[in-house]
Amino acid sequence: MSLVGATCELEVGEVAHGGHCVARWDGRVVFVRHSLPGERVRVRITEGDAGSRFLRGDAVEVLDPAPGRVPPPCPYAGPGRCGGCDFQHVRPARQRELLGTVVAEQLRRLGGVERSVTVLPVEPAALGWRTRMGWAVGPDGEVGLRRHRSHEVEPVDVCLIAHPDTPAVGREPRPGVRRIDTAVSGTGEQVVLADGVRVAGPARLTERVRGRSFRVSGAGFWQGHPAAASTLVAAVQELGRPAAGERAVDLYSGVGVLAAFLGAAVGVRGAVTAVEADAGAVRDARRNLHDQPQVELVQARVDQALRAGRVGQRADLVVLDPPRTGAKAGVVRGIAGLQPRRVVYVACDPAALARDLATFAEVGYQLSDLRAYALFPMTHHVECVALLEPRAAACEANVPPRRR
Repeated sequence: MSLVGATCELEVGEVAHGGHCVARWDGRVVFVRHSLPGERVRVRITEGDAGSRFLRGDAVEVLDPAPGRVPPPCPYAGPGRCGGCDFQHVRPARQRELLGTVVAEQLRRLGGVERSVTVLPVEPAALGWRTRMGWAVGPDGEVGLRRHRSHEVEPVDVCLIAHPDTPAVGREPRPGVRRIDTAVSGTGEQVVLADGVRVAGPARLTERVRGRSFRVSGAGFWQGHPAAASTLVAAVQELGRPAAGERAVDLYSGVGVLAAFLGAAVGVRGAVTAVEADAGAVRDARRNLHDQPQVELVQARVDQALRAGRVGQRADLVVLDPPRTGAKAGVVRGIAGLQPRRVVYVACDPAALARDLATFAEVGYQLSDLRAYALFPMTHHVECVALLEPRAAACEANVPPRRR
């Protein structure tokens, strides 16, 4: 029997990964959106039946609010509405506390790592930050954003988290179009694509990071927050400490942002091998890194490049920025085979990071530092940069015995 539409009053527990909090109804877990830990709310069930292991629901009425709750600034936020944001109802500082709780819980539960986590703000810290937008087009041609866990389109005039210079797409019907992508670069260039085909703006955008220019093809990947690239470059440099003459490996290297700064740090006496599977990103990287002969570009899947020995036999530093699903065991073991002194892992999903940390632990690498950044304000997403180093016992095992 379906429970969708049923309502109940629940005490809300801790925040969970995914933008909801955990409550219980007759002994069954209910993942509740639009709520905060410690609240009492009226919940309408949105998914699940009598045989489900867990249910999903929306807090449709707040009976006892918790500190940190604010009126959502976006008129499209709320139960049954736009699914793009998870925490419009939460003060930004409290959002970061919740994200820190989530990261720490994932590290503990999936990675076996006990660590408190502070998520750092990055300006803009609330609205007007998103430079890349994907707009959905409904069957009648209406333009908007998808509702939570739904293919239905919520018509949207203005998205408040979108960068103020985002190209306008309007709400006029777009028959025959399924998706519209817009982007605005840090240099003010704008592009609009319909179903992947450019309809306005340049074919390539120019981004600036710490004084260096990068070319990004219109449909190519670039971090959505305007301060993301510079923030992550700084974190990788500080944690990885690349030095002149070292050999570095950059996995999932994209258009070459991290590789460029690694190349500058190791200099012409050093070497960087950058591995990326996407052909378009490699073309952009070749242009972006043309002035650094010490950087070698390898177009291949990361797991295949590691297995085939295309990144060399040893490395001083390995940097990886995998997709949301994480690096996974084969890649982790391949990295360990390079015997790096430092591994810097850029992660956009704390669960995937935690699972990979557990595998790193199996091959002798432990987490020694972690940075976390609120690069996706109003959402449950959080960016982490982790430093892994060989355990002391593993280091000692690799030191040859002294000659007497």
